[in-house]
Amino acid sequence: MDSTPHGAAVTAAGFGLKGPRGWAFRNIDLAAGPGALIAVQGPSGSGRTCLLLALTGRMKPAEGTAEVGGLPLPKKMAAVRAASALAHVPGVAELDPALTVGEHLRERALLQGRFGGSLRALLRPRRERRAEARALVDGALDAAGLDPESLPKGIRTSVRDLERLEALRLSVALAMVGGPRLLAVDDTDLKLSDEERAAAWAMLRGLAAAGTTVLAVCSEPPEGGKALGEELVLVRTGDRPAPAPESTAPAAPKAPTAPVTPTDTADPVDPVDPVDPTDAADTAVAVEGDSRPAADGRAEGHDDEEGAVDAFAETGRA
Repeated sequence: MDSTPHGAAVTAAGFGLKGPRGWAFRNIDLAAGPGALIAVQGPSGSGRTCLLLALTGRMKPAEGTAEVGGLPLPKKMAAVRAASALAHVPGVAELDPALTVGEHLRERALLQGRFGGSLRALLRPRRERRAEARALVDGALDAAGLDPESLPKGIRTSVRDLERLEALRLSVALAMVGGPRLLAVDDTDLKLSDEERAAAWAMLRGLAAAGTTVLAVCSEPPEGGKALGEELVLVRTGDRPAPAPESTAPAAPKAPTAPVTPTDTADPVDPVDPVDPTDAADTAVAVEGDSRPAADGRAEGHDDEEGAVDAFAETGRA
């Protein structure tokens, strides 16, 4: 067991996860100490989100070995889930646009008070429990760099009215309320400007510097990590073997076709049957379904959503 008091060391060797349609990711190797900043980089559909979920005990791997805070996967998946938290993961841990910032924070504090502590803590006076919940929320907001008073309607601002960076900060703050040893953030730099991207990485660097191990999925890794002194670990997904080259052998010559001799006694040609409109409709639906964009407006397959669905169908969410 890892004796580190806060951040969790993360290691993996030959780590892979497979779904009904094949491998979501494979041959992942990494070694990161407590308080490291781990950037998972790769193209859309390369298994980035599946790797994030597997390393936090939410999906069961198919091959290789991995440990989080000394807890082996998949043997200790429940313990790894308890030591980690997710932020900004579409379909798994995402904000409700109909709720306000305050409602999200109160809900998270209530869940933490009911399920995140011991039975002895639930028996303390209500005033003490409320003060502790307020301290946890304030500390998480400070760590994420989110000041509710700076929002358009303060704590009553709806999630749908937040800027993208503000929504990311809120997601991180909610995850940090429980004091996780490993924080996993998906789509860290999606649709962010260069300035917003720099601010997002600065926030995650601050969390890592404070001791929390951070696992962040991104399109581009942060710059200047070594210069700032933190341990930056880069993991790339989607390295596929090059396809086999097509054969250059000349094609075999076709056999000559006998000429067709017209004849007056040939049977009349049957008229072509009309196309069944139901068949055409089924074809149209199939084509439309294959090219339909994802629900959040991104192209289908972004951040391995299809791979995640396949893997969930194969393994089931723990």
